[in-house]
Amino acid sequence: MSKVLYVHAKGGPPVGYALTRVAARSAVHLLALSDLPAAVAADAAKLCASVVTPVDAPGRDLVELITARAREVGADAVLTFSEYAVVAVAEAARQLGLKGAGPAAALARDKRLMRAAWERRGIPQPRFRTVTGVAELRRAAIELSCPLLFKSAWSAGSTAHQIIDRPGDAQDAWQRSRAVMAESAQLGFAELHVRGASEDFIVEEIVSGCAEEWFDGPGWGDYVSVEGVVADGVFRPVCLSGRMPTVVPFTERAGIIPAAVGSTAQRVIVELARRAVNALELENCGTHTEIKLGRDGRMWVIETAARFGGAMTVPQIEEVFGLDMIGMFTDQLLGGSPAWPARALTPEDAAGAAGSLVVLAVHRDGTPWSRRHLWDSSAVVRSAPAGAGSTLSVVRESSLPDGTPVPVYDPAAGANTMAGLCVLSADRPQSVVRDFTALIDALPRILPTDVAEEARA
Repeated sequence: MSKVLYVHAKGGPPVGYALTRVAARSAVHLLALSDLPAAVAADAAKLCASVVTPVDAPGRDLVELITARAREVGADAVLTFSEYAVVAVAEAARQLGLKGAGPAAALARDKRLMRAAWERRGIPQPRFRTVTGVAELRRAAIELSCPLLFKSAWSAGSTAHQIIDRPGDAQDAWQRSRAVMAESAQLGFAELHVRGASEDFIVEEIVSGCAEEWFDGPGWGDYVSVEGVVADGVFRPVCLSGRMPTVVPFTERAGIIPAAVGSTAQRVIVELARRAVNALELENCGTHTEIKLGRDGRMWVIETAARFGGAMTVPQIEEVFGLDMIGMFTDQLLGGSPAWPARALTPEDAAGAAGSLVVLAVHRDGTPWSRRHLWDSSAVVRSAPAGAGSTLSVVRESSLPDGTPVPVYDPAAGANTMAGLCVLSADRPQSVVRDFTALIDALPRILPTDVAEEARA
């Protein structure tokens, strides 16, 4: 039987979900760089041929650690679904002579290299500057047109994003984003291989989106993600995922599959994603490419990644389109020829729709809740105002324990301040938007008040 070394770190699809699908295709040896969720640890011991948590990982070269473990177990493939381990796993696979994202993987991780590659190919994107210090940030704020978005070159989940309205904001933005990156590293949400990555930033102009010209219904955000894979150097788009409007500055709140765009719009979106992915010259990896949608058909590529979309993107694809992306990708790395879709799948190909919602302590318009609340997954499932035919559940692995105070939303920390992750199945994409909108409005009524917090106040 084939053997796979699965490198686990923060982010990506739920590890319990992914493990079961990799284990169905091969013997799995788990290298856990981050703690496994309590609910998954026992199952992992049963599913995996071995589970290793290296005690010296923080001070050891990660590529060396991965290659050594792969040789120990005789791995036929090395994979990860974490943004923070993508570069290290790609390099380890290259050194081992195994299939992987390839030597250009960093171009799909470091936003500075990514944007430079697209600039050389003439791919539409917001105007940007790379930034290594506050003086450079001030100059960029003068050269570019404000407002600007300042963000870490290596972040994920909208972490360390700051809006700069005028050059005088540069100092505060620089200090806050650096502090957030340091905090994120303590939580395990940081690049694991490239030293000094938390000091690398870019700043870009904020382009104006226009969701209503693209979507068949209200309540959508003004950008989409093209989900796909690169198989032996060939980009294979799978589907589009849509979003609800982000929370200031640009924190993602909900992802919905399929995106309710027409066939002509989908074709031009996918073609731009193809150009963006091809420019990075990847070999074998998942892809997740974000594209901003503007007026009169304008589009800008925001970023891409050499891995599948995080949170519940991959489980949503399996539910709606019947594709086991994790299993198929495992087969791809092991030398198989999975039946990737011949074209990007559309709402007409879907069996219903599925969405995932990040619970943040803000109202629909982005204003903070007036009171502190406690997270209670059972109360959410029991009292959510879902429509007839819709089914809501909570991903406990990706949510706080019940009874934990819901964090105060911090615009700079983004998804680091989430309380829970909900998933919903419905008959069509617009039903997901409707039900999530109702749930966002109802959460402050559904969740119990944090009495201790009120007393301290």
